Amino acid sequence: MQGKAFRPMALQARRLYVELMFQVMGRALQGISEVDETAREEARALPVGFLFEMKVRPNGPALVIEHIGDGQFRFHGDESPRPVDLSIEFKHIAHAFLVVSFQEKTSVAFANDRMLVDGDIGYAIRMTRILNRLEAFILPKLVAKRAVKEYPANLKLPEKILSAARIYLKVAGQFLETARAS
Repeated sequence: MQGKAFRPMALQARRLYVELMFQVMGRALQGISEVDETAREEARALPVGFLFEMKVRPNGPALVIEHIGDGQFRFHGDESPRPVDLSIEFKHIAHAFLVVSFQEKTSVAFANDRMLVDGDIGYAIRMTRILNRLEAFILPKLVAKRAVKEYPANLKLPEKILSAARIYLKVAGQFLETARAS
C-alpha cells in the first residue's frame, strides 16, 4: 500500500526537478550564446525571431528561447510570446526526467519514441548540437559523456572551466534579475 501513496510524491518531485532544470537550461542557453563563439555560429543559421520550445506534454514544464540575431538567444521562461517555430515535446514527465537528470541521452530518448519534434528537423538537430555543447561545458566530463551523443574531443579543461564559470555567472545573474523583478 505504501508504494501507491509514494507515487504521487515521486511524480511531483520529478516535475519540480524538470521545472528547475528547464529554468536553468533556458538561462544557460542564453548564457552560452553570449560567451561561446561555436554556439553562436550554430545559432546564426536560425532565422531572427526563431522561437524554440522544449516542454512536457500535455501541460507540463516548458522553456522558450528566441534567436534575437547574431547567434544570441533570449530566454522567455515557460510562455511563448507567439507561436513557436520548433517544439521538442516529451510525452511524459518521466521521460523528461530521464533526459534532464542525465540518465538518458536526448538521441536515445528520441530513438525510444519518448519525445516528439514539431518543426523543421534541421533546426531540431542544430538546437540539439547547441544543447550538447552547453552540457559539455556545464557538466562534469563523466556526466556530460552520458548526456551527449559525442563529447567534444578538442574541449580542454581550462576552456571548459572558464566557459562553465562564465555561463553559470550569466545564469545566476538572470535568476537575480528575475528575483528583483518579482
